[in-house]
Amino acid sequence: MSRIIASILEHAAKQPAHPALEGAAPPHLSYAALVDEIDYLAGHLKGRGAGVLGLMMDNTPAWAVADLAALHGRMPLVPVPLFFSPSQVRHLLDNAGVDTLLSDQPQQLEAMLEAAGVAVTEREIVMVAGTPVQMVRLVYPAEVRIDPAIAKITYTSGTTGDPKGVCLTEAAMEQVATSILSCAGANPDDRHLCLLPLATLLENIGGIYVSLMAGATCVLPGLAGVGLRGATELEPARLLGAMVEHRVTTCIMIPQMLLALVSAVEAGGPKPGTMRYAAVGGAPVSPMLLERAECLDLPVYEGYGLSEAASVVAVNSPGAHNLGTVGRPLPHVKLRFADDGEILVAGSLFSGYLGRGEPELAGSYWPTGDTGYLDDDGFLRITGRKKHIFITAFGRNVAPEWVERELTVQRLIAQAVVFGEARPYNVAVLVLRAPADQHAVQQAVDAANARLPDYARVRRWLLAEAPFSLGNDMFTGTGRPRREAIWHAYGAEIERIYDEAD
Repeated sequence: MSRIIASILEHAAKQPAHPALEGAAPPHLSYAALVDEIDYLAGHLKGRGAGVLGLMMDNTPAWAVADLAALHGRMPLVPVPLFFSPSQVRHLLDNAGVDTLLSDQPQQLEAMLEAAGVAVTEREIVMVAGTPVQMVRLVYPAEVRIDPAIAKITYTSGTTGDPKGVCLTEAAMEQVATSILSCAGANPDDRHLCLLPLATLLENIGGIYVSLMAGATCVLPGLAGVGLRGATELEPARLLGAMVEHRVTTCIMIPQMLLALVSAVEAGGPKPGTMRYAAVGGAPVSPMLLERAECLDLPVYEGYGLSEAASVVAVNSPGAHNLGTVGRPLPHVKLRFADDGEILVAGSLFSGYLGRGEPELAGSYWPTGDTGYLDDDGFLRITGRKKHIFITAFGRNVAPEWVERELTVQRLIAQAVVFGEARPYNVAVLVLRAPADQHAVQQAVDAANARLPDYARVRRWLLAEAPFSLGNDMFTGTGRPRREAIWHAYGAEIERIYDEAD
C-alpha cells in the first residue's frame, strides 16, 4: 500500500475528526471523511473502466481527493495545467493516452476539447469532496503503453517544442515527501496553504503529500482565493489576506509571490504571524529579497529541485539555514559535479520521458542543467543554468539569472531578461510594474548594478512592448522566461544598441 494512503488511514484511526482538507468554504473534510471520499472515487473510476486519469481542476479539496484516489486505485495520473495551450493539452492527452478526464472547469474544458479536436464518448457528473466534477471519456486510435510502476506523469512546458511527460513512480514521490517532512518539521498542528497550481509537482508533493503524511491540515481555497488570476497575475493584498485568514503555518512560494508578500508587509499589511515555514523556489531568488524577508521576521527558506528528481533536491530549514544557498541536499539525495560545474543528482529519479525511451542515467546520476557547488558547510549554491551562461567579449562567464534576479527585486522592475554573449557589456529587456520615465528606470538599474561586479552589470536597457507571458509564448508556467522567443522579438533592437555603441 502507498505510504501516503497508509498515513491517511493511520491518522483517520487516531484523529478521525481532525481536518485533513479545507476549501474556500465548508464543508471541510476530516481524515475519516477523506478516507471515505478516496475509497468511493477510486471504486467509481475503476467501475467506469478508467485506465489513465487526467486532472484539469482548480486548487480545491476535489483535486486532492482525485489525486489520492488515482494513487489508491493504481491508476496513472496526468495533471493537466490550466495554463497549457490547446495544442499542448492535445499533445499531453495523446502522448499519455488519457482515457478519463476530470474537470471542475466546464467552460474551459469544453473550449479546450473543441479547440484541441478531442472526441468525447461519455459524460457524467461526479460529486467529489462536495464539488460537482465533470467526468469525460476519451478514445484514441492507438493504445499508449505505460509501465505499471508509473504513478504520475507530470508535463514540463520546457522552452521549445511539445511538453515532455516526466514519469514518476510512487516510491520516488513518497521518498521525496518523507525527506521534506523531516526537514520542514511538519506536524499535525500545521495548516499548509496551497499557493502554487497543483498541476506543478512541487505543490503536489511538498504541499498535499507532506501535509497528509504529517496528519496536518491542507488548505485549498482555489487559485483565485490566494490572489492568482490566470497564469501570471497576482494580487498581493489577496495573497496576504489568505495567509492571515487561513492561519497559515506553512506554504510554498515562487519568487514573485515572495516579492509580493514582502512588499505588502513593508507597505503596512498585516504580517502572517502564524507562519513558521515558507519555502521558496522554482526560480532563482535574490539574496536582497531574502534579506528583506528576514528583516520582517518572515520565516522564508530557499530550496531547489526539478521534476526529474521528483521535485525537491535541497532546501534550507530552521535547523540548517544559510542565506544565499538553496540549502543542504535532502537525506536521500546524492550529488556530484561535472568538470564544468554542472550539478548531477541521484536519489528518487524519474523513470524517463514518456514515449522517449529509458533515460540515460550514467551511474544513476541525472544532469540537472544547472551549475553550482557545495560550500564548506554542505550547502548547495546555484550559479546558473548551464545552457544560459554566456561569455562576454572580455572572457567572463555570466549567468543571466543572477543579474535578472537583482533587477527584478527592484520595486519598479517586474521582469528582466539579460543578453551579452560575446559582447563588451550586457543589455536587458525590462518590463515595468508601472509607467516611469527614463531617469527612474535608470535609477533602478543602477541600484541593481551596485550589487553586481562590473562584468555582470547592465550597461544599456530597453522596455518590452508587453509583459512576458504564456499568451505571447515568452514565459513558462513555472515563471521562467523563454529566452529564444524574447530574442526573436527584441534581438534586432538589441543589435542596433550594440551597433550604435560601436
